[in-house]
Amino acid sequence: MPPRPGPPQPGPPQPGPPQPGPPPVAPPNRVPPRPAPRPGPPPVPPQGAPQGPYQSPPQLLTHEESVGHFGPAAARSGNGAGAATAVAPTPARTAGGGGGRPPGGPGTANRGDDGPGGPKKGWRRMRRWVWIALGVLVLGPILAFAIGWVVFTVPRAEDIAVSQVATFTYQDGSPLATVRPDNVNRTSVTLDQVPLPVQQAVLSAEDRSFFSNPGFDISGIGRAVWSQLSGGIGGGSTITQQYIKVTTGQDQFSLFRKYREVVLAAKISKEYTKQQILENYLNAIYLGRGSYGIQAASQAYFGKNVQDLNASEGAMIAGLIQSPSRWDPAKNLDRSTQRWNFVLDGMVAQGWLSPADRARQTFPQWKEASKTEGGIPGDDRGHVYNRARDELEKLGISDQEINTQGLTVSLTIDPKAQEEAATAVRKVMEGQPGNLRSSLVSVDPKTGAMLAYYGGENGVGTDYAGVLKQPGSSFKPFVLAAALQGPNPIGLGTTYDGSSPQTLAGTEVANSEGESCGQCSVKTAMTKSINTVFYKMGLDIGPAKVADAAHQAGIPADLLPNPTGGISLGDREVHPQDMASAYATFAADGTYREPYLVSRVTASDGRVIFDRGGPAAGTQAMPAEVARNVTESMTDVASSSRIGLSGGRPVAAKTGTVQSSTEGQNNDAWTVGFTPSVSTAVWVGTDDNTPIKNSAGRPIYGRMLPGSIWQSFMDDVLDGTPTERFSDFEPIGRAPAQEVQSSPQTSEPSRTGEPGPSSENNGGDSSFPDFGNDGNGFDFGDNGGNSGDNGNNGGDDNGGGDGGNGDGGNGNGDGGGNGGDGGNGDGGNGGGGDGGGRN
Repeated sequence: MPPRPGPPQPGPPQPGPPQPGPPPVAPPNRVPPRPAPRPGPPPVPPQGAPQGPYQSPPQLLTHEESVGHFGPAAARSGNGAGAATAVAPTPARTAGGGGGRPPGGPGTANRGDDGPGGPKKGWRRMRRWVWIALGVLVLGPILAFAIGWVVFTVPRAEDIAVSQVATFTYQDGSPLATVRPDNVNRTSVTLDQVPLPVQQAVLSAEDRSFFSNPGFDISGIGRAVWSQLSGGIGGGSTITQQYIKVTTGQDQFSLFRKYREVVLAAKISKEYTKQQILENYLNAIYLGRGSYGIQAASQAYFGKNVQDLNASEGAMIAGLIQSPSRWDPAKNLDRSTQRWNFVLDGMVAQGWLSPADRARQTFPQWKEASKTEGGIPGDDRGHVYNRARDELEKLGISDQEINTQGLTVSLTIDPKAQEEAATAVRKVMEGQPGNLRSSLVSVDPKTGAMLAYYGGENGVGTDYAGVLKQPGSSFKPFVLAAALQGPNPIGLGTTYDGSSPQTLAGTEVANSEGESCGQCSVKTAMTKSINTVFYKMGLDIGPAKVADAAHQAGIPADLLPNPTGGISLGDREVHPQDMASAYATFAADGTYREPYLVSRVTASDGRVIFDRGGPAAGTQAMPAEVARNVTESMTDVASSSRIGLSGGRPVAAKTGTVQSSTEGQNNDAWTVGFTPSVSTAVWVGTDDNTPIKNSAGRPIYGRMLPGSIWQSFMDDVLDGTPTERFSDFEPIGRAPAQEVQSSPQTSEPSRTGEPGPSSENNGGDSSFPDFGNDGNGFDFGDNGGNSGDNGNNGGDDNGGGDGGNGDGGNGNGDGGGNGGDGGNGDGGNGGGGDGGGRN
C-alpha cells in the first residue's frame, strides 16, 4: 500500500482535482490520434512515495496485461491509480492531464504489446499454419490413398492391349515395319512351369525384395523422382508396379501416374498373392524379338520351352527386361553379358545361387532372330527400325508405350532413296570378297532429316552405319576448318611443302605411294590428299583445335579424345552417320542441324505424343564463310577421282583410306560428299579389321568401291531434281590461284613407271586413278580406243569408260584391253584403269 502523502510543500501550484463537466465526445467510428505531449512545467518530485500519474517506463513495462486490454484499463480513474490509468488509451481523458499519456512520444507505452503485428500474435499465427501444414502432409496422402483405393480398379493380365499394332512408316506414310502383328507372339504359362532359377533370375534383375515389399518401394520412388528431376531416366519400380505399367499401358513419368501406380500396387498386393502377381508379370512383359512373356522369349532366343531353361539362360532373358530392343545379344553382346553377370551376382547375394554354381556358369548360346518375327523386316530396313527405336528411347518414349498404345511412328526415310542405297551397294559389291561390309547414310543438309540409312543387308545383324571406324583422309576438311578460324587464317592459296617423306614433330610422315607436290596450294593438297601438308597444318594450329572444328561441324563431343598430330590424318574413330551429318554442316554454310529419323509419333486414340514440327532453324556452328571455303577446297576431288556426278552437277567430296598394319594393305575406305541438298557418307571395311581387297586381290582405296557406291547413289537420288549450286565463294586468307590443272578426262600426266598419286592417310587415296593397283588399264579416258562401260575393257558400268573412252582401251596402256576388275564395281567410277596401263 502506498505511503500517505505528507503536508503540502511550498512550490508551484499543483493541478486541482478534475472539475465536473460533460465528457468530451470523440468523433463517431474513429479512434482519435494520439496527441503529442502537452508542454507545461515538469512534474514535482514526490516527497517520499511517488505521487501523481507519472510512472517510470520500467514500471509501465511490468503491466503488459493491463496495457493489452483497453476495456479494464479505461474503467480505472483517479490520482494514484498507477500506470494502468496513465496508459489506458481511452478517448475520455481528465482535464489537466491527470490521466494523460506519459512523456515519450506515441506508442512508447505499447512496447511489448501483443496487439496487431505484435510478436506473440505473429508466433501464434505461424504455429497455426505449421499445424495446418502438418495436417495436410499427414492426412492429405491418407485421404488421397483412400480415394484412389476406391476409384482405381486392379488390372488383369488379359487387360494388356496386345491387339494394338505399332507401325513405323516412311516419309510418304507407307509402312516400313509392323511391331505388333495380329498374331501376337505370346503364350501364357503357369508359374509352376517356370523353373525356380528362372523366377529368381527375374527377381534378381528387377525386384529382389518382391516377396517382402508391399507392392511399392518408397525409397525407390524417391530415387526415381530425383532421377527424373535431375535429368535421369527414372526407375525404381517394383515388379508389381511394372505389372501395373504393362497392363495399363501407362509408362510416362508424372506424379499422377506414380500416385495411381502406388495405390494399385498396394491394392493388387491385397487382392492377389505374390505368386499370382509374378505369374501374370512373366506372361505380360515384352522381351524383344516380337515376344511377349517368358514362354515366347524362351522360344525366340533359345528355341525351347520355358520349362527347359537353365539358370544361365534365364539370367540372360531377365537381363533384357529393361531394354530388350537394345540389349539383344545379337545386337549388343557386351551389354547383354554385363546384364547377365549382374543378374547372376544378384542371385548369389540373395542366397539363391551358390558361389560354386555361379563360377560354373557360362554365357548361353542363343539363336539368331528370325527375319520375319514381329513384322519387322530382316533386310537393310531392319536397321532403320532399330535406329528409330533408339531415337524414341532418347525422346522418352518407352518400349511399353510402343507395344501397348498402337503408335504410328512417322520417319524421315524416303523409300525411294532407301531402295537406291541398297541397290547401289548390291550392284557395286556383287562378286567382291564375302568378308567385305559396307554402309551408307544420307542426310538433308537443309533439315537434318535422314533420307537413307543402310547399315548392311542383314537387318538383325550388326548395324555398320553405327560402327566406329577411323575415317582416314576424309577427316582432312576439319583440319582446314580449324586453320581457317585461326588468328592468321590459312587460305586455300597458302602454299606448303608437299614433299615426302618429312619428319614432323619427331614423326615421319609420308604421302602414300611416293606422291609429292613440292610447293603446292592448300586446295591442290586437298584435291591430291597430300598427307605431309595436312599433318604440318594440324601441328601449326594444334590437334585440339582440329578436334574442336570437327565437334563444331557435328562429330559428337564424346568422340576424338586426346587428339595428337595423327588426328589430321583421321586416326580417331567416328560413325558413318556422324560423317554424313558433319559434311552436311559444310553444305549448309556452317549451320548444324541434328540428324534425326523420327518426325512424329501419334497414339491410336489420336493423341500426338511427339511432333518435331517444321524444319529446324539449326545452329550457326561455324562462320558461313569458313564452311564455304572448306566446301570450295573439295570441289575438284570427285572429278579428279573419277566419281563426278552426272551432268557436271556441282559437288564437294573427299575420299579416305586407312592403312593396315600389314604393309601395303588397307583396313577401311571412305567416300563422303555433298550437294546443297544431299550429304552422303559411304564406308567399306570388314568385321575384324583385316585388310580389304577387291575381287582381283588388290588393296581397296576410298575412290574405288566406296566411291562407286557413293556416285551411283548420288546420281540416282538426285535424278530429276534441279541442279543446285553452292553459295558465292569469298576466300579467307590467301585466295587459290586460278590454276590450269591437267584434267583426268582431257589429258594424261607425263608419268612413266612411278607409283600412282595416292595420298590417303597412311596408305590412302588418290586424286587421280591408282596407276598400278587394279590392273584395269590406265583410265584417263580420252585416248582409249574401246569403251569400258560394262567392264569388258577395264572398269565397271559406274564410270569405267566415263565418257565412253575406255580404260586405256587398246590405244594407251598395257592393261587396257580386258581390264582386271571391270563389271564388279572396282575399277569403276572411271577408275577402271588403275593399273598396268601406264604410258
